[in-house]
Amino acid sequence: MKKTIKLLAACAALAAADTALAQNAAAPVPQNVLQLAASGTVEVQQDMLSMTLVTTRDAPDAAAVQTQLKAALDAALAEAKKNAQAGQLDVRTGNFSLSPRYSKDGKINGWQGSTELVLEGRDFPRITQTAGRITTLSVGNVGFGLSREQRAKTETEAQNIAIENFKQKAGELAKGFGFSGYTLREVSVNANDGGPIRPRMMAVQAKSFSSDSTVPVEAGKTSVVVNVSGSVQLK
Repeated sequence: MKKTIKLLAACAALAAADTALAQNAAAPVPQNVLQLAASGTVEVQQDMLSMTLVTTRDAPDAAAVQTQLKAALDAALAEAKKNAQAGQLDVRTGNFSLSPRYSKDGKINGWQGSTELVLEGRDFPRITQTAGRITTLSVGNVGFGLSREQRAKTETEAQNIAIENFKQKAGELAKGFGFSGYTLREVSVNANDGGPIRPRMMAVQAKSFSSDSTVPVEAGKTSVVVNVSGSVQLK
């Protein structure tokens, strides 16, 4: 009885395998399928400014360097926070480093360190004027980019352009191959997203400005690109 049950189970398994093979063999091979890609590009004015203020200190011992850096950073933070406003001028600390300085014979003969304060936002005058009032740190780097709102808006514009270009290209190719039209099979949409973009960095020689001066900056433009790729069924 057990042998009979095992034999029936084996036969059922073979039958299932044969059915699967038959179905796979019967599956039609896709024909008249066209792979293509298109893109949409929108050039937009950068509306985000990021200024990095830096300072370095040097002393015989690490504690002295830390104390000096903390005092410089605290004073800068106090001044920056007076004008802070969410989205317009955001204030945050940047990199902090502390390392020994060695003599020619390989012995530690002092310590050096640096600290950063980052001012960023959409209000360029507010940021540059604040940077000019900070006397304990100097301007190190200036970067420009797009705010999230501007990036989302521009990506939508570029996406619409890319889709229209894809459709136009698909239609033209279909006619070129002697078909009356096409239907979409699959499509992928991708944007060149870098997060808080810094597409153009302007190096600034570390220098201090008078408390009444505004640090000179000039934003440029950047391009947002959306790519659309996929396949269409010619008909």
